[in-house]
Amino acid sequence: MTGPKAVLVGPMGVGKTTVGELLAGRLGVSFRDTDADIVAAQGREISDIFVDEGEEYFRALEKNAVATALVEHDGILALGGGAILDESTRTLLAEHPVVCLSMDVEEAVQRTGLNQARPLLAVNPRKQWRELMESRRPLYAEVARAVVATDGRTPDEVAQAVLDALELKEA
Repeated sequence: MTGPKAVLVGPMGVGKTTVGELLAGRLGVSFRDTDADIVAAQGREISDIFVDEGEEYFRALEKNAVATALVEHDGILALGGGAILDESTRTLLAEHPVVCLSMDVEEAVQRTGLNQARPLLAVNPRKQWRELMESRRPLYAEVARAVVATDGRTPDEVAQAVLDALELKEA
């Protein structure tokens, strides 16, 4: 199989980038984040893209970034929290080892503060986070070979759980 050794999905703030970088180091491969790809290509932050162009425009960028990364990248890949909303993206992910990192709302509050840098959580963040997760949880489950809870775990513990779930051996 070509493509990433592992693809990490899950809600914003769950630690996909942190855990992904740890996994890449342990496996001796490179790390890639599609949100970072979009920021680099656009020359502006995702929150600015949302404000200036709207969510639909961002989702089109995201769809293309994910499709490109799945073909080009053979290391560890992290996707933005909403990447799984696109049906064609979910179809592409079916061919790859996807792990969903999960957390509850209290953990989300501690990790992100559910702050202003999260454009989809601008008003009543706890309620909006719960609603986002209710709509996205089935989509994460659809694409994931495994779900790894991050609540109360260190990034190293989460990385080890991902390695175990995918039966990957460290380099």
